[in-house]
Amino acid sequence: MFPEDRKEGSPRFGKLHFPVGLWINSPKKRLAKMSRRWPSAGSVRSTSSDTASRGSETVELRPPGKTKPSRHKRLSNLFHRSGAGTGAAAAGGRWASEKKLAELVDPVPEVLVGGEHPPGQRQLPGILKIFGGDISRGANYKSVLATPRSTARQLVREALERYGLAPEEGTSEEYVLCDVVGRPGGPGGAWQVEHLRPVGDAERPLVLQDVWKPKTGCSRRFEIRRRQEVERVCEGEDAETAGINAQARRLQKSRSRAASGGPTPPKERADNLSLRRSISDMNLSTKRRRERKTVLSVAGGEAGTPPTDEGPPETPPGEGAAGEEEVGEGAGLEQLSQCLIQPPQQHPYFLLLQGYGKQDFVIYVMTRPQHVFGRPERRGVPEKTGGCLVDTFLNAPDILPRHCLVRAAQGGADTAPAPPATVRPFRGAPVTHNGAPLLRQAPLNPGDLLGLGQHFLFLYKDPRGATGGSPTPRPPWLPPAWPSPGLAGVLGCPGCGRSPQERQEALRICLESPRPELRFRPQEEEVLLREIVRLPENWGASGSGIGGLAPAFLLGLCLEHAARAFPPEHFPALLSRVALLVKETVWEKIKEIGDRQPENQQDAAPAALSMEAVAADLRPLMLWLANAMELLNLAQGRVLELEKELELEGPCPELTSDLETCDEAMGVLDEVIMSTFQQSVYYLTKTLYSALPALLESNPFSGAGEPSAGQDLGSVPEGVRPTLALYQAALQLTRDCQLHPDLVSQTFGYLFFFSNASLFNTLMERGSAGPFFQWWRAVRIRTNLDLVLDWLTGLGLGDIAGEFFRKLSATANLLCTPRSCLSKATWARLRGEYPALSPAQLHHVLSHYQLGLGRPPPPAWSPPPEERDQVAAGDIFESFSEHPPLLLPSQGFRLRLGEPLGEEGLLRPLCRLRRLLWELEQGSLPANQRGLGLEGAA
Repeated sequence: MFPEDRKEGSPRFGKLHFPVGLWINSPKKRLAKMSRRWPSAGSVRSTSSDTASRGSETVELRPPGKTKPSRHKRLSNLFHRSGAGTGAAAAGGRWASEKKLAELVDPVPEVLVGGEHPPGQRQLPGILKIFGGDISRGANYKSVLATPRSTARQLVREALERYGLAPEEGTSEEYVLCDVVGRPGGPGGAWQVEHLRPVGDAERPLVLQDVWKPKTGCSRRFEIRRRQEVERVCEGEDAETAGINAQARRLQKSRSRAASGGPTPPKERADNLSLRRSISDMNLSTKRRRERKTVLSVAGGEAGTPPTDEGPPETPPGEGAAGEEEVGEGAGLEQLSQCLIQPPQQHPYFLLLQGYGKQDFVIYVMTRPQHVFGRPERRGVPEKTGGCLVDTFLNAPDILPRHCLVRAAQGGADTAPAPPATVRPFRGAPVTHNGAPLLRQAPLNPGDLLGLGQHFLFLYKDPRGATGGSPTPRPPWLPPAWPSPGLAGVLGCPGCGRSPQERQEALRICLESPRPELRFRPQEEEVLLREIVRLPENWGASGSGIGGLAPAFLLGLCLEHAARAFPPEHFPALLSRVALLVKETVWEKIKEIGDRQPENQQDAAPAALSMEAVAADLRPLMLWLANAMELLNLAQGRVLELEKELELEGPCPELTSDLETCDEAMGVLDEVIMSTFQQSVYYLTKTLYSALPALLESNPFSGAGEPSAGQDLGSVPEGVRPTLALYQAALQLTRDCQLHPDLVSQTFGYLFFFSNASLFNTLMERGSAGPFFQWWRAVRIRTNLDLVLDWLTGLGLGDIAGEFFRKLSATANLLCTPRSCLSKATWARLRGEYPALSPAQLHHVLSHYQLGLGRPPPPAWSPPPEERDQVAAGDIFESFSEHPPLLLPSQGFRLRLGEPLGEEGLLRPLCRLRRLLWELEQGSLPANQRGLGLEGAA
């Protein structure tokens, strides 16, 4: 790779756009083509033939009167027409020729054909045969006119027209021109293909035919083939050879021992130049050679010969003895200089302990905040879009294209310690950390062993935090010291040597620990889940703390443990199982409540529902509504982490499948929340329906004194008391069940919506035939409604009640207007003062309002002609189906799994489950292997 062609900061290497595949796949084959003689640039002769009987085709590009120049002059004109002399060409060596090859992709035809020719004779068209057996099996080839300016794309279009291919049968973009080299000799003289290369759309086939000739015994012809078939052939090439070539180009590009190809800022490249110099760079420096000679004399010289600081004397420029000696010692110097490698002091690095091939490096340096290990993609396989770029390529069969991600330790604050480096495997990548399988992100400390696949093993080192006086910490992968072979070592656990009494105390502390942690094995999972959903239904009976959320808290701990300790694919399956188990439990509770309703009991006579009985029946539903909401929030946190992993890793079928499973499970939890909410408000409104009519019929002034809305229901008028008692019982039920505040507001919003619609419809229905549309009755209704709104305001529900009781309040205000004022009002004025009422509802109230005996409604109350259609077609009743939708909250949740437990309502069931798991674990062991009992830990 040329230094001027190098792209700074790119992890990929710029491709050499050669018109012929000199660097494709096998290096031996392609370099062999370069070493053969170069063909003539004066004329192009096609030796393509599909049978031995066909002759060669000639395309003349030179007038017949000219004599051909010598081969040396033709080669010089081809590669050195920039004005440089022979000496410049010799100084450039073969690199000058290879740089010139890139210009043949879009050359100037006059230069290639011969600039000394008259302009009218430089572009004489020729006839080119294009074989298309894949298009029309009956035809061998079609002839098309071509000039040196004709590109492969133009010839493809002309050939398709010659073959009579209709536009609907295929377009020119679906076909590609192929340069095929072969020989006749198959069965019946058939053409045998030895090499096929797709010609680029911008390449000139005639120039290509003139400059590169096939080897002796072979001939060339151009074929038109389908692009998809050619790509499949290219994808089937040798993957191992392609990987070696890609690795060679990367190493030549990066000039780095660490093979770190990540984008590095120019300043950092300059600062770390010593780390990025290869052996070939040192061979170009005479000073470096002398230093290696000094190292060689120190390493292989006689004992007792001290090394000198001055080094060997410098060789005069005219003498070649030192050069000949260095050539003789080249192999030894190269091997010795590669062995004497100093690790970097300003960057973390990985020391290779076990590799896969001979081309692996010893040190891999981290020059970026994050470092990705991976495998080079096979040739022809499209790379993944998205995700992070690969910094170090490892050639092993079990290394994934993106295998492992390491994030370097970042500098922390002055008082707080810096967070350690982290390592995480990509999905499906086999990675070990200190000998244990690594399934998710974990801290990476200096001295840790990192295994990638079955072949690579690295030792992580970070010299930035090491100091000369601090002791080196013990590597975590070293086995612990063997305990005493005495009785304590036999009775205690093998790693700690503690006595049974000490183990008993440790067990007690573990079972009663306030840490939010619940450890279990996969075989105990089903028993644990069913035990959680069967917890007693008086979780929050006391009304204090958040003990009512114990099921969601314990199920969340199960999900956390599965995400932390089990394989990654276990969490989606567990979440799905938890959601289905919660759904089954809720369905059973709904069925039990329905069976206990009076209308469903055949033996008992229907009776009015009491709020005490309804609250007792609704308590399990309200509890599961609160727990399902908290559990959904905990599950969403984990699903967001999976989405971040998918964004980091790029397209991953395993992660996509896991996310789909999690989405289905969260959909089940959404369904549980909707069902429990609907059933709860259904039974509350069913009980409320029988108490609401008293607000329209009762007289609030019948008692002694002024009517008031104190918090004590005993001071409230008797007609309003049942309705307020139902509201108060519903509020207390939501508080005992620890329902989310947003769900509490929406529950009462639905109750107020139902109360407003029910009272308004009753008023509109009974007002036309009864005394409701009179001033004195309206004053009672307005007073009862004010008592309800004032009492709800004292509970903090005034804003919600005012919004949903707006239509009933507007109707009561209209009816409370004195008759003298109301009789003078016009339709337009009333429509402006009471916008909550529709034209049909306003007209119904005014047309049935009783101004007095024998007094008809005034003509000013009649709607104008433009609103009469709305009055006639409008509905005067409120629809119960237009209730507000249920919106799930996004914040304000109570459960925090990362905080120590100070709540007795959560710690008590957690300790109970820990004891259950310990008994299950001990019960699965043989009797002679069981350890401690729970007597000391109870």
